[in-house]
Amino acid sequence: MPFPSLHQALHQLLRQAFRALPISDARRDRWRNRLLERFGGLLPPPPRGHAPEAGTAARIVRPLHRADEPAIGHVPYTRAALPSPLPATLVAFYLPQFHAFAENDAWWGKGFTEWRNVTRALPQFEGHAQPRLPADLGFYDLRNPQVMRDQARLAAEYGIGAFCFYYYWFSGRTLMEDPLRQWLADDGIDLPFCLCWANENWTRRWDGRDGEILIGQQHSAADDLAFIAHVAPYLRDRRALKVDGRPMLLVYRPHLLPDPRATAQRWRQWCRDNGVGELHLAYVQGFERPDPRDIGFDAAVEFPPNMSNPRSLAAEQRLINPDFAGDVRDWRELAREAAARPMPDYVLYPGVNPGWDNEPRRPGRGRVFLHASPRGYRDWLRTTVHERLAAVPAGQRMVFINAWNEWAEGAVLEPDARLGHAWLDATRQALAPASPRPEATRPCAVIHAWYPDVFDELLQALQASRLPWRIVVTTSPERKEEIERVARARGMEVEVHVFSNHGRDVLPFLQVAGHLLDEGEGVVLKLHTKRSMHREDGELWRKELIGRLLAPDRATAIARAFDEQPDLGLVAPEGHVQPLHLYWGANERNLRSLLCRMGLDQPDDERETFIAGSMFWVRLSALRPILDVHLQPSQFEYEAGQVDGTLAHAIERIVALAARNAGFRETTAAELLGLPFDATGPYTYARPQ
Repeated sequence: MPFPSLHQALHQLLRQAFRALPISDARRDRWRNRLLERFGGLLPPPPRGHAPEAGTAARIVRPLHRADEPAIGHVPYTRAALPSPLPATLVAFYLPQFHAFAENDAWWGKGFTEWRNVTRALPQFEGHAQPRLPADLGFYDLRNPQVMRDQARLAAEYGIGAFCFYYYWFSGRTLMEDPLRQWLADDGIDLPFCLCWANENWTRRWDGRDGEILIGQQHSAADDLAFIAHVAPYLRDRRALKVDGRPMLLVYRPHLLPDPRATAQRWRQWCRDNGVGELHLAYVQGFERPDPRDIGFDAAVEFPPNMSNPRSLAAEQRLINPDFAGDVRDWRELAREAAARPMPDYVLYPGVNPGWDNEPRRPGRGRVFLHASPRGYRDWLRTTVHERLAAVPAGQRMVFINAWNEWAEGAVLEPDARLGHAWLDATRQALAPASPRPEATRPCAVIHAWYPDVFDELLQALQASRLPWRIVVTTSPERKEEIERVARARGMEVEVHVFSNHGRDVLPFLQVAGHLLDEGEGVVLKLHTKRSMHREDGELWRKELIGRLLAPDRATAIARAFDEQPDLGLVAPEGHVQPLHLYWGANERNLRSLLCRMGLDQPDDERETFIAGSMFWVRLSALRPILDVHLQPSQFEYEAGQVDGTLAHAIERIVALAARNAGFRETTAAELLGLPFDATGPYTYARPQ
């Protein structure tokens, strides 16, 4: 094997041995940091992904599209009530970098702000969502006082209880303090805040570890006293975030202090002597995890994704940039592990994270946590608030979010062009406990209606089932009036959603499915006005699919089964579940790329199947692997009579894979109802490819 593989294996062996050492976490963290500082260059590089395919016929599955295009799952600004009282105080880390100042002009060029890093980012592999661009708040300049007013209002509306401002003090010299002084002077801003002293060197690597030091720290007893005197106005402010009446102050890396216990004592005594009162001191678990009591502090703050090491996904990625040398990790694994951590016996404020991708700061070498999603973040935050903190007294529950506006590190709650207010909406949702699974009141049918006469046929079948349907219809602008006329003629109420004519029935379905899921809709019957004009038996194919899913003696029983069997995720028409490997056709490249983007295993097992015809009953939560990848409409081909090879065809082939990955069971209508059916014969509506 090549040397890099041996290097990786040796590194893993040494890491396992290091983890097995019978030492405390705090000591292990200190040793790790020292080793990284001295020998970080010896770490093996991340594995490389799949290089772009050779030849002119190969194409990257990333059509040209605008970086500000709203994706599936985009959420607009909405007003909604918050729980009262709030179950916890949510504190979001805040970076005050977004304005020009003299030092950045000298170090990075005139007019530099973080926005320059943000906008230069490029996607390095398929599905890499870069650049990430701001939406409602725009490319703001923090020298404009209205910006922070708008941020505070927006944060409060969505349940953020405080900002934690990074504070940059270097032996009497401060950077980026003007926005914070501006906030301090603006008494009209009501949102509480605290400071986190970023007490590391500022280097060209942006992470404080090594490289050229732009401005360094000179920690000393005198500096401790000068620092606390300088930040005292923030601690005295009426909006200072308090714990048991004590203003809170954070230190990012306490072990960079010569004696953190002595520093804490100096600060406490100064505050007592100068009218501030008692302090609540916390440190950030970004590089070390001592018991805060051992260093004279009151509490610790989790800081994901630091101090975590989920599995690498780098080797699985399909590269756009063949020279990409960054690291790709699984955010979902990070979220699952962090949400399940037991609370220690010291005061710990848990942390959550809405994603991480510092490609803007490290072009071609970024560290990317892949598969972050607003729903996944919502679940992590909800579990943290309502389960991890369940034993903590109500008035002491606090969760830190990394971060409000770390745009160059991909950790952002602010509205972005791709998903809008989705991360903020997820934050607000998480403050309410998960509601029990609602009992079905009426089934929901989602119909993509292109042919009005076939739409009438589907409405007739729904009527014949005698179920009280909620009917959601997707159609194109030119078909809308005719579709509504057909529904009125049938005397049926329908909800019509208009989309442009591309992505077949699949893209419109995904666009409404996400909204229905967020509304609390549980199960839907997916139908479309299938004609299959390229086949002589297209009419027979459609009628067979509809009959096996919607016949009056079937529909009621299927709907009841979903209500009674929580693990039931997908019901297919019998006879139309086919072996996936026999029907790759022109879809294999799209399908494998899509599975990689979704973080699902490649289907190398010949037992894997798909539902031909794209009609089925489905529990919407079973589609989360597809919905949470947040595809963009421009990735779907416009209608040109294609019979295979489009992204819509690829998604048709992964619905069952997604449902099983989400933990749900798939069956056919005949199996569910105990009806005999011989599935061994050839499939007459398509030929293996």
